[in-house]
Amino acid sequence: MSQAGGPILSTLLALPLLGALLLTIVDGAREGLIKRLALAISSLDLLLSLIVYVRFDPAQAGMQFVERASWIPSIGSSYFLGVDGISLPLLLLTTFLTPIAILASFSGVASRVKAYMICMLLLQSGMIGVFVALDLVLFYVFWEGMLIPMYFLIGVWGGPRRIYATLKFVLFTMAGSVLMLLAMIALAFLHQGSTGRLTFDLLELIGGPIPYGTQLWLFAAFGLAFAIKVPMFPFHTWLPDAHVEAPTAGSVLLAGVLLKMGTYGFLRFALPLFPEAAVAFTPLISVLAVIGILYGALVAMVQDDLKRLVAYSSVSHLGFVMLGIFAMNLQAVEGSILQMVNHGLSTGALFLLIGMIYERRHTRMIEEFGGLSRTLPRFALCFLVVTMSSIGLPGLNGFVGEFLILTGTFRVYKGFAVLATLGVILAAVYMLWMWQRVMWGTSRRVENLTLNDIGCREMAILVPIILLILWIGLNPNPLLRRMDASVINLLEGMRSATSEVQGANPPNPPLIKGGEGGFLGDWGDLVRSTN
Repeated sequence: MSQAGGPILSTLLALPLLGALLLTIVDGAREGLIKRLALAISSLDLLLSLIVYVRFDPAQAGMQFVERASWIPSIGSSYFLGVDGISLPLLLLTTFLTPIAILASFSGVASRVKAYMICMLLLQSGMIGVFVALDLVLFYVFWEGMLIPMYFLIGVWGGPRRIYATLKFVLFTMAGSVLMLLAMIALAFLHQGSTGRLTFDLLELIGGPIPYGTQLWLFAAFGLAFAIKVPMFPFHTWLPDAHVEAPTAGSVLLAGVLLKMGTYGFLRFALPLFPEAAVAFTPLISVLAVIGILYGALVAMVQDDLKRLVAYSSVSHLGFVMLGIFAMNLQAVEGSILQMVNHGLSTGALFLLIGMIYERRHTRMIEEFGGLSRTLPRFALCFLVVTMSSIGLPGLNGFVGEFLILTGTFRVYKGFAVLATLGVILAAVYMLWMWQRVMWGTSRRVENLTLNDIGCREMAILVPIILLILWIGLNPNPLLRRMDASVINLLEGMRSATSEVQGANPPNPPLIKGGEGGFLGDWGDLVRSTN
C-alpha cells in the first residue's frame, strides 16, 4: 500500500460536506448563488478525482492513496481509505455525474432549492465514501448514510407517488443492510477468535480462516444486501417506482452510481472475503443474472412511460454486470467494471434527455410524442448517440463492456453466454422501437410542433457524456490498464483460497488465472478448483 499526494481522498469526502455546511448559511432566497456554489464545489471534487486518476499507478495491485487514522479503537474500527483499479473507475463516475446532475437541476427544481442542493452535496460525499472506505464499519456508515439525502430527494422533489416510492426504496435497502451488519459483526468476532485481534479492517479480514458452512451464511447476508442494491431479479421491484417518482437528477445518480454500489460490493467484499462460498453460489447467481437480463428486456419492451422503460433496461444491463463478475475471469470481470461505468453514462444520459423533454411537455408517455427529430434536431442527435450506446453499437462504450463480458462468460459458461446474447438483441428491439415512436413519423400532438430545441446549458450537460461515450468506445485501454493489476490480484487470491479447500466439497465453477491482462493480451488459463 502507498500514500501519495496527501489526504486527497479525505479532501474528496470533505469538500461536499463543507459545501453543504456553507449552503446552510446562505440566504435561501439567493437561489442563483446557491446553484452556482453547489456546482462549483462538485466540480472541484471532479478535478481532484482527475488528479487521483493521473497519479494512479497501473502496475500496483494494492491500495493507493491510503489514509488511516484511529476512529473507534474499542471495537477495532479505523478511518481507513484507499483506492485500487476496481474502485477508481467508480470514483471517477461519481464525481463526473454529480456536477452534471446539479447543472441539470438548475431549471428542473423550482422549490426549496437550498435544501435540494444540500442533499445533492451530502449524497455526493456518501457515494464517494462507499467507494473508498476499507473499514467495514466505515463502509456501512457511508452505505446507510447516503440513503438519507436520496430519501429526501425522492420524497420531497419527486412525483405524485413519491412517498410510496421512497419508502419502498429505503425499506428494501435497509432490510438487506441489517443482515449485512450482523454478518460484519460475526466476521469480526470470528477473526478475533482465530487471531486474538478484533478488527473491521477489510484487508486484514481477507484470507482469514472461516469454515465453509459459515462462509455460506455470511456470503448470503452480504450478497442479499448487494443484490437488492443492484438490483438483481427478483429483488428489483423497488427500482421502477423509485426512478419514475425521482426528480431527474435523482434518477441520474440512482442509476448512474447507487446501483453500482451493489455490484461493487460483490467485488470488494463478498468475493474476496468468502471465496469458497462465492464459488458455491455462482450457479444460482448466474441463473438469476440471465433471468434478469431477459426479464428486464422483455418488460422494458412493453412500457409506455419513457422513465419506466429505462428503469427496466437497467435491470437487464446490470444482469450483464453480475454475469461477468461471477464468470470470475479477467476479461469478464474487467468488462463488468467497465460496463458499470458505461451504464452510468448511457442510462444517466437517457434520464437527462427524458427530463429535458418532460420539462417541455410535462409528460413521459411515448404515445404523446412522434416526429420530434424535425422540431428538435440537436436533441434527436444526442438521443440517437445515447440510444446506440445503450444498445452496444461498435465504436461506442457499451459495445466494449458487453463484448468483454460475453467473451469471458463464453469461456466458462457457454449456455449462459448464448442466453445473455438474446438480451443484446432484445435491447436493440426495445430501444430502437422507443426511438422510432418518439423521434420518427408525424407528431401526434400539436404541442410537439412548437417545442424549443436544447440550448447551451443543456448541451453543456450532454456533450461531456457523449464525448466519454465515444472515447471509451474507441479507446478503452486507459481504463482497462488501471484495472488489470487489481483484478488479477483479486482472481489469484480467490483461486488460491479455493484450491486449498480441504474437507467441504462445494461446486467448482472455473476460475481464470491472471495472465498479462489487457484488452488483447493473454487472459489466462482455465483452472478448476477441486478437492
